[in-house]
Amino acid sequence: MRTIALTLCVSVLMTLAVPVQAAGDPKAGQPKTSMCAGCHGIPGWRTAYPRVYSVPKLGGQHADYIVAALKAYKSGERLHPSMVGIAASLSEQDMEDIAAYYESSYNGPAN
Repeated sequence: MRTIALTLCVSVLMTLAVPVQAAGDPKAGQPKTSMCAGCHGIPGWRTAYPRVYSVPKLGGQHADYIVAALKAYKSGERLHPSMVGIAASLSEQDMEDIAAYYESSYNGPAN
């Protein structure tokens, strides 16, 4: 009986310790990020169109947030000419894959 209880306890703890994976595939997402790197891959980058602002780094960002943002750009809920155009070209699977890649690729503090 004690062995069963210990096994159950260990099983529960192992389940809780496993990180939640994004729905996408990070390996499939990496090659899909070439259009992102021009702005989001440059530390300290600021864009001047349509106004000057800091471009956030995406490495380490939560996948759910990235997917939600891309969907909002695609639907027109969020407006930025470059991002609207990029998001329009992405399928939902592309968004999930890109988000999974960025979530798994933290490379320093965000700017």
